[in-house]
Amino acid sequence: MAMTAEPTPVSPAPAAPAAPEVFNNRIFAIKTTSKQERTVADNILKAIETKATDIKVTSIIVPNELQGYVLVETPEQRNRIEQLVEMIAHARAVAKGQTTLAEVGHFLIPKPVVSGIDEGTIVELIAGPFKGEKAVVKRVDSAKEEITVELYESVVPIPITVRGDNVRVVDKVSDR
Repeated sequence: MAMTAEPTPVSPAPAAPAAPEVFNNRIFAIKTTSKQERTVADNILKAIETKATDIKVTSIIVPNELQGYVLVETPEQRNRIEQLVEMIAHARAVAKGQTTLAEVGHFLIPKPVVSGIDEGTIVELIAGPFKGEKAVVKRVDSAKEEITVELYESVVPIPITVRGDNVRVVDKVSDR
């Protein structure tokens, strides 16, 4: 009695794990009209949302420290971003070259409002009931972003606690 071997089903070889998706996005700096950075960013977003353009934009960064520029992250080539700039009001040109996330990462970390203000610094109050008055910083609370000051021309030194963004530095300790 001869046995015939039934063919065993051959299972396909296990597929190699898919390569992780590689992000090859570039970051371009778009020059804008002065004080129109936010408008340009809003107009780019509007053009993308309304399908006025097929240009892909991953993110738009408008850092306060970088006036006159909007950073755009995209997988597109430079010439496509130049086409986008032509469509957007107040966008002037694409700066030469491109940058990386490592180079612009510091723009994404907010600085504390009270950075650069130390005890003994002379400040001017720019908001509140004492607006326009000059004061000496007595204490800085970085966690709450508040400073305690004493008014310069006050007869009785009363400590006043104000938010760090309600003062403007007039004279730093190291300047004297």
